[in-house]
Amino acid sequence: MRYNFSVKLCINTCLILFALNNFCLFAETESNVSFFENKIRPLLVEKCFSCHSEEAEINGKLKAGLLLDSAESIIKGGDSGAVLVPGKPEDSKIFEAVLYKNEDMAMPPKGKLSEIEIQNIKEWILAGANWPGKDMKSLIANKKDEEPYDWEKFRNEHWAFKKVSNPIVPKVEGSEIVVNPIDNFIFDKLGQQGIKPNKKASKNILIRRAYLTLIGIPPTPNQVHNFIEDTNPDAFSKVIDELLNSKHYGEKWARHWLDVARYSDGHGGFGDNKALPNAWRYRDWVIDSLNNDLPYDQFVTQQIAGDLDKNNSVAIPTGFFVVGPTYTSDGGDPEAKAQALAETLSDRVDTFSRAFLGLTAACSRCHDHKFDPITTKDYYALAGIFKNTKNVDIKVGEQSVIDTHNSWQKAINETNNNLNSFLDNKSKELKVNKKEVEKSLDEESKKHIANLRQELDSLKQSEPEKPGNAHVLADNGNADMHVALRGDLRKKGELAPRSFIEIIGGKSRPKYSIGSGRLELAKSVVAENNPLTSRVIVNRLWGWHFGNGIVRTPSNFGVIGEKPTHPLLLDWLAYNFVQNGWSIKRFHKLVMSSSTWQMSSEHDDKKFDIDGDNKLLWRFQPKKLEVESWRDSLLYVTGELDPKIGGAPEGEIMTSLRRTLYATISRTGDKFKSDSFLRLFDFPAAASTSPKRSSSIVPQQYLFMLNSEFMNQRAKTLGKFLSESDDDRVKVIENIYNKLYSRLPEKSEVEIANSWLGESPDIDTWSLYAQALLSAHEMIQIR
Repeated sequence: MRYNFSVKLCINTCLILFALNNFCLFAETESNVSFFENKIRPLLVEKCFSCHSEEAEINGKLKAGLLLDSAESIIKGGDSGAVLVPGKPEDSKIFEAVLYKNEDMAMPPKGKLSEIEIQNIKEWILAGANWPGKDMKSLIANKKDEEPYDWEKFRNEHWAFKKVSNPIVPKVEGSEIVVNPIDNFIFDKLGQQGIKPNKKASKNILIRRAYLTLIGIPPTPNQVHNFIEDTNPDAFSKVIDELLNSKHYGEKWARHWLDVARYSDGHGGFGDNKALPNAWRYRDWVIDSLNNDLPYDQFVTQQIAGDLDKNNSVAIPTGFFVVGPTYTSDGGDPEAKAQALAETLSDRVDTFSRAFLGLTAACSRCHDHKFDPITTKDYYALAGIFKNTKNVDIKVGEQSVIDTHNSWQKAINETNNNLNSFLDNKSKELKVNKKEVEKSLDEESKKHIANLRQELDSLKQSEPEKPGNAHVLADNGNADMHVALRGDLRKKGELAPRSFIEIIGGKSRPKYSIGSGRLELAKSVVAENNPLTSRVIVNRLWGWHFGNGIVRTPSNFGVIGEKPTHPLLLDWLAYNFVQNGWSIKRFHKLVMSSSTWQMSSEHDDKKFDIDGDNKLLWRFQPKKLEVESWRDSLLYVTGELDPKIGGAPEGEIMTSLRRTLYATISRTGDKFKSDSFLRLFDFPAAASTSPKRSSSIVPQQYLFMLNSEFMNQRAKTLGKFLSESDDDRVKVIENIYNKLYSRLPEKSEVEIANSWLGESPDIDTWSLYAQALLSAHEMIQIR
């Protein structure tokens, strides 16, 4: 009993002493108040408040996001995080700053505090950093519980962060026009607004729409005729399959993705003006991947970390990052180097997040995102991945070619080394400058040198076939980044371990530790628990078909992005896209088989009054062809288009007969003649990822059609063909309308043509007529 009493007494004594110690450390005593009011507050007012107070914030003079004029503010901290740890001056950044040991953090900026003032701050922090009238322990506890966002609220309320569902397909009246669930979702919404969908487009319009959509050139008159004559219910299905199996499909749809990838051949602006002569290897990989229907999850994974997949290592896809801007400093000073690296990392994070996730993560570079749940720590967790990479050139091609060339290069290097080593040794032996040593050599040594040089010349003249080169990304480290305060990499904040963004990965998400972290990042992007990736890509594909996505801001699924017009349809498409093996070709077939896609584009005043923007899709939205498809179609109908697929870019596309996809493109959009042509017709600047092309109609476009050498040459070629035809006049006109527009001319169009041509038109007259037809709006439109 006595023993138990002693134990209890000991425990109680310890608890009392512990409580007294904490009371002494944190309690507000008269001496603590006096010390603060006489030693600390005046110091803060005089030395700190001009930059770190509410008044400074009102006047726009606040520095580092840090307020020091209230207990709540000082506990909250600033851009660099917490600045005060009561009881621990050695862990408090505010104390570190006044010690002047870290040049970047030294405060106050106008001069170091006196030793007495520094000691007062130390004693204040040691005593618990008492602030009169405030319970610092409670403030600290509350600070620890604070989160920058209400994560669960975002996950439960914002549509893009919710789990992808497989919604019930609604039933609609008039089921005879419903072909697949797409129609159910579209027609259900139309019915709610009292709108009936347009009727099906005519067969000649459908086949033209399909050809221009999938391969970017129109059908031949014979292909149109055969389709119209084919009365089988699966006639259009066969057309779709034929086009999806065409090698030109990959060319057409690669260009869509290359907009997202901000593809160029280099030649950027200040700090980014290098050429990328082998960027085309990435472009050709995209073409091949789409033609082979590479599942989209693999398409994504290979672009992020294809070189790191042990089972299927492919480096070329990582050109996705390398074809973008990589900035270099204009000098060797730390500020310029830090700025160049910061801009490069910003491009990588921005392109990655917009392209694959539909989020604007780069907006968190300097501060937590103002609208979306993306913290600055999230940004640097991603940036840290790319900071551990470097751009490299690798040899590509047949392995035997690479091995042979490597052996040849090795032989050259060894012979060179032997020559230099021999001369170095003789220079030391004879104590003669290396440049002068040959004059002092004996005949045997001179003969040896001559033999080595002869061997070297012989090797150089017998260079085997060179392998190609590709610009790719490679790992170059395995370290986490610190948050850069206000985006300045020279000013380090808290550590940001590499990981996925918290809104998707959760608070306990795994940290990346393998190499740069790219392979782990890729797995996070295509993981089942990520609701963004599948939604983003099906929305992009939908937009490239219909002119607008279900979400009309295809690279911004955040709070200020537009909400989906058909959220249930978007989820149904995303869910089934994954269930169907992430197949893009199956998605095309699904969309193009629907009555929605096959609707007429005819205008209707009553429907337009209800839904002028056609958000509900009561008709197929007529849209302007991309400049590539328009130019390619012009060359195709005049019989001049070069069908060669892939390869190095054309230096000047305006004098080339290759598809426009193969133009050399500068990042600034002003280095080549082809740049100005492409930009005139709404080609996007390659400086950053492009979510959607604009569609303009300006006088300069029509001046190009009427006056450019390119259009004049196409008109002359077509005019010559027309003038040499043996058919009668009406037949010639019908043939050319079929060739250009996939339809017969109306009676009035034949009359206008005859009136213009006269009785005996020469080749120049035919050429002018051809130019008018080639420049017509119908030639540059999908309807």
